[in-house]
Amino acid sequence: MTTPGRIGIAEVECLENAVDGLRALDYRQGGAFSRDAVHVVKSVSLLLNWGAVPGGLRSRLLTVLADLHNLLGWTEFDIGRRVPARLRFDRALGLAAAAGNDDLMANICYRLGRLALHHDDIEGGLDHLRQGQAAAHRSDSPRAQAILTVNEAWALAKAGDERAALTSLAHAECQFENAGNWPSPRPWEAFFGTTDMAAMRGTVLTELARTVTSRHCEEAIARLHDAVGGYGAEMSRSLALTLIMLAQNHALQGDFDEAVRTGTEALDLARGLGSTRTKDRLAPLAALLRGHADPASRDLLARIDGYRAEPNP
Repeated sequence: MTTPGRIGIAEVECLENAVDGLRALDYRQGGAFSRDAVHVVKSVSLLLNWGAVPGGLRSRLLTVLADLHNLLGWTEFDIGRRVPARLRFDRALGLAAAAGNDDLMANICYRLGRLALHHDDIEGGLDHLRQGQAAAHRSDSPRAQAILTVNEAWALAKAGDERAALTSLAHAECQFENAGNWPSPRPWEAFFGTTDMAAMRGTVLTELARTVTSRHCEEAIARLHDAVGGYGAEMSRSLALTLIMLAQNHALQGDFDEAVRTGTEALDLARGLGSTRTKDRLAPLAALLRGHADPASRDLLARIDGYRAEPNP
């Protein structure tokens, strides 16, 4: 794929399959393991600039390149590189627009929103998510609409707006009720199914338990348990993040025995991932453990502090 020439559907399909493989690696092992995507970006860029691409395939090849930058933005985000992540996402958004792919634009806006929310930029996160909702409506993609709506609920929960967060959450779940009739998902949104909806409900309720009232913990725990049961080894990062929230809810309820057990499982899994997001997301649990004096809590806190102090991948 490094020598430009006349491009056919077989070459484009080969590149699409390469992106799918890189995305699967990212889900399984974290962002530090997906830097081979850079080489694929170079191949696609070379083909677009110097290869003979038939008109009917140019939009598809632009979509491949946009999705690659989208994936690279996500991996940069996952290893703690906020500015490079934003640059990749912006590049991806421009390429998706050039391809006329509103569904991919919606997904990129979702990821920009997640980047902003991770850094507690709630206003910026909501702005990106709402831009994504507009693109999802243009593309008539119910899956994209549900993804964006449930993440809007998370943003509102982070802001402590309980009523608005629960309203958006209910709206997302109504959208998801018809998931069985949705068309096959595009690669960038294929992660989102029943397990992720359960995890997102648990996430929204966890955030409300932290910002508003711990009465949300019980249902958050139930939904997060559902998600834990649904994640396999191919989604190790999602499993680790879900376990972290589960431990946080147990600590908020005062059940530190279960918080330590679950937190230990989450930490052991996180150590095998090339992700700094797991380090960041352990901060609320660490804060709760810091205020508890039993030996098991102190031991887990010391292990978390040690992990978070390690150099980034």
